[in-house]
Amino acid sequence: MADYSEVIRQNRRDHLAKPNSHPRGVHRYFESTLLPFPIERVFEFFSKPENLAAITPPEMQFRIVTPLPIVMGQGTLIDYRLKVFGFPMGWRTRITHWDPPYAFADEQLRGPYALWLHTHNFADEGGKTRMDDEVLYKMPLWPLGEVGGFLVHKKVEEIFRYRRRRIREILGA
Repeated sequence: MADYSEVIRQNRRDHLAKPNSHPRGVHRYFESTLLPFPIERVFEFFSKPENLAAITPPEMQFRIVTPLPIVMGQGTLIDYRLKVFGFPMGWRTRITHWDPPYAFADEQLRGPYALWLHTHNFADEGGKTRMDDEVLYKMPLWPLGEVGGFLVHKKVEEIFRYRRRRIREILGA
């Protein structure tokens, strides 16, 4: 299996201008959310992995396996257990980029995807924070895995819709 991680990391910013520039089989999910809070508050919330459970749909039964507290930074490894489409699995990510309070990225090392790279960017918008999420992912067993690609993309959208709502509730928007 080809490893596209380095290619994607090197060209990550190009995906905004050229969305079809990623390697074959790699899908992109992007969304931008404006939150009525200062960038430091939003970044602080996302820099605590234990907050992930609160913004993950309950049916996924998400839990962190890595002992808490976790000190976030470049190279941090985090292990999770969750259910994807009802199937329990382990997931390990590594923080591949860490630039507080502006950005961080996590990459799946073990989990349900052949590739998963999630970049979180935060920008100050006059006391509010624009949070951009970009996820690049590739289905397992490509090209056979593409059969379920539509369902997976729909599930990713549902997860982020849930996250947006929960983030606003938790932070008090």
